[in-house]
Amino acid sequence: MLMDGGNAVDAAVATAAALNVVEPFMSGMGGVGIMLFHQAKNGVTQTLNFGGRAPDAARPELFDAQSKQVGIRAPMVPGNLAGWLEALEKHGTMSREKVFTPAIEYAERGVPMTHFGHRIWEDNAAKLRQCPYAAATYLIDGRVPAPGEILRQPDLARTFRKIVEQGKGVFYEGEIAHAIADFCAAEGGLIALKDLRDYQPVWQDVIATDYRGYTVCTAPPNSEGFQMLETLNILEAFDLASMPHNSAEYLHLLIEAVKIAAADRIAYAGDPDWCDVPIAGLLSKAYAAERRKLINRKKANVVAGERWVKDVPEGAIKAGNAREYLPKGTTHFCIVDAEGNAVSITQTLGGGFGCGRVVPGTGIALNNGINWMEIDPACDTPNLIAGGKRAAWCLSPMQVFRDGKLFLAIGTPGSYGILHTTLQMFLNIVEFGANVQEAIEAPRVRIYGGTNVEMEERIPADVRDALTQMGHTIHLLPAWSPVVGGGHGIMVHPISGAYLGGADPRRDGCAMGW
Repeated sequence: MLMDGGNAVDAAVATAAALNVVEPFMSGMGGVGIMLFHQAKNGVTQTLNFGGRAPDAARPELFDAQSKQVGIRAPMVPGNLAGWLEALEKHGTMSREKVFTPAIEYAERGVPMTHFGHRIWEDNAAKLRQCPYAAATYLIDGRVPAPGEILRQPDLARTFRKIVEQGKGVFYEGEIAHAIADFCAAEGGLIALKDLRDYQPVWQDVIATDYRGYTVCTAPPNSEGFQMLETLNILEAFDLASMPHNSAEYLHLLIEAVKIAAADRIAYAGDPDWCDVPIAGLLSKAYAAERRKLINRKKANVVAGERWVKDVPEGAIKAGNAREYLPKGTTHFCIVDAEGNAVSITQTLGGGFGCGRVVPGTGIALNNGINWMEIDPACDTPNLIAGGKRAAWCLSPMQVFRDGKLFLAIGTPGSYGILHTTLQMFLNIVEFGANVQEAIEAPRVRIYGGTNVEMEERIPADVRDALTQMGHTIHLLPAWSPVVGGGHGIMVHPISGAYLGGADPRRDGCAMGW
C-alpha cells in the first residue's frame, strides 16, 4: 500500500485484513482490537477503540470457566471490521477494494503454512474439531496442514468481497450480521442482531506519562495500558542505566514495580462507561512515590496474579488508594509512512482461533473476549461481566515522543504479558541504548502470581540464582519463547528522521521498509 502511494492508515487496514487470512488463529474480522494513530500534520495522537462489548444478554450466571473460553457463548460483539473501516474512512486515502484485495487474493489462492503456524494449529486442533464449520475452514481432510502446505479460505474471500461491495452495513446489519446472529441463536450463544447493529468503535484521547524527557503514550481504559505507565513512574526514581542490563538488581526492581502496578490495574481497570477509573491518580508522580515504598531491594513481594482471584495469597500486595491522588478537577504491528503518520494496532481473537467457532458460510472465526471478564459474583473489581460492558483488556500499543516528535512505536501480543514485555523493550532502548531490533531480541521475563517469574534461559544462571536468593521463584523458558510476546517496533532517528524497524524472531513477522 505504501509503495502504491497510500498512507499509514491504508497500509494498516490492508495488513490487518491480510493477517485475518495468514494468521487466522491470532486475529480477524470476528475479533477485537485497538489502534494508536499519530497524525503528523497536526501532531495529534488518538486511540481508536474497536474492542467488543459483551452481548446485552450476558450475565455472570450464564458462564462457567469453560464456556467463557471455548464455545459459542464466549464471543464479544466483534469490533475489528468496524475499526478498520472507521480508520479508513476518516484518515485513509484508498478504497475498500484496494486495501482488501491482498486479503481476498491470499484467501482465494491460498497461503503456505508456516512452522510457527503449524504448531499453533496442532495446539488447537481439538478445539477446531468441536465445530464442523471450523474444521472445514482450517483443517485439510480433518488434519492439521503441514508446514508449506497451502490453505485456502474461499468463504472468507467471499465475505471480504461482500464488504468491499456493501461496506460496514453488510457485517453489522445485513447478510453477514444475520448469519452471525442466527448461528449464535442456533448454538445457544448470546450475540443477537441488535448487539451487532448497536456496535460502534470509539475515538478516545490517549493517556501518557513523562519518563526521563520522553512522552510515553498508550490507550486509555478499558485498555489496561496504564499499568505500563504507572510502572515507569515507579521505576523513574532508580538509576537503571547504571545497572548491567538484565542484572539481578535491575530485574528485581522491574519485577517488583510491575507487581505493584499490576495490583492497581486489577483493582481499578474497567469500562469507563460503567465505572470511574481514576487515571489521574494512578498516573500521579506522588502516587508512584508512595507505591514505590513497597519495594524491598533485597526481597521479592508476593502478588495475587495476573487478574482477579477470589483467594488472595497471604501477604500479597494490595491496590493503593489512587483516588487520594486525583487532582481536583495478540497481534501487533506498526506502520510509519513518509509523512510521519504512525499507526500501531493490537488486535486479537483472544485465545487461539478465538472461541473455536466459525460462522457457517463466512469463514469468520469468532473471538473469546468474554474470557477477559470476571464471572464470579464475588468479584469486587469493575470487570465483572454485564451486558453491553467492555472488558478490561491488556491490549496496549505504545507510542513514544521526544521534543514533540515521534521517537518510537512499539508493542506486542502476549496476553497480560503485554504489559511488561512492551515495558522491557522500551527500557532496553531508553535506559540501555539498544536499537529497536536489539531491544526486541533481548531476553525477557514474565511475571505471574505469588513470586513466580518465567525467564528465558539466555538470562545467565548467576542472575537467576541471585534472584532466587531474593525469594523469586524462577521458571525457565526456552532461549527464544513466544510466551514473552512477539514484539514489533519502529524507531525514528531524532536528527535524520530515518526509520529503523524491528521484528521478533520468537514469532512470525518481519520489518519492511521502502
